[in-house]
Amino acid sequence: MELPFYLTFKEFESHYYDTLEKWFEEYHNASEIDFLKALADLYSPYLYYSFADDRLLADASMEIKDCFFPYHEKIGISFCTNCENEKHPKAAKGMNHIFEWKTITMMEYAQHILDKINRHLSKNGSSMDGNKTVLDYINDCEIITSREGAGYCVNYKRHQAAVPFLKAYLPYYGQTVNIAVYRDFIFSVAQIAEYIDRKLKSVQAFEHTVYAKLKSEAKFKVQMSHQFLTICN
Repeated sequence: MELPFYLTFKEFESHYYDTLEKWFEEYHNASEIDFLKALADLYSPYLYYSFADDRLLADASMEIKDCFFPYHEKIGISFCTNCENEKHPKAAKGMNHIFEWKTITMMEYAQHILDKINRHLSKNGSSMDGNKTVLDYINDCEIITSREGAGYCVNYKRHQAAVPFLKAYLPYYGQTVNIAVYRDFIFSVAQIAEYIDRKLKSVQAFEHTVYAKLKSEAKFKVQMSHQFLTICN
């Protein structure tokens, strides 16, 4: 079952039991803990554990490759058409594809995907008919991974993790995303996680809470960082 992704706490809370009922209809032998664990996995990518505050805070961002023009003395400028889609053709001698990692907000990522879809439709002289919306194109590999010059290189596998958010956030039609809706999500996602954690704590499943998961990950990152600095010194 594909769990619905909600952008506001009010929506999440009001639909909780309806979604849980559908979950039980789909998975007869599952428990509410299984349902809550699935919800925790769905929303935890948009949060992080703050050591200073000892709580979860919103972090709706995406790490993406920002590709530049590679240079070659004989060929000149060529585009990195598949530098981020796990295809590795034999590169021309002396050619090096150049990129840097960049962290952008999920709103920026959503706008980038929306631009790709609208550009694809415009380029092909087509428009969405009454039976199709933007959501019908958000997982089209050819569109999502298309490259036109320098810019972001979208990894299709990495894109899959963002699809639930995009389905909830992208407009059915139009050229721009809604900033107000995104702001509501940033204010709501920590509340959603707290709601999930309260439910898990009520059944003594503390180890499955979003808080426990992200705190453990944060501690591990700090430990790895300290070990790396120790090795370097």
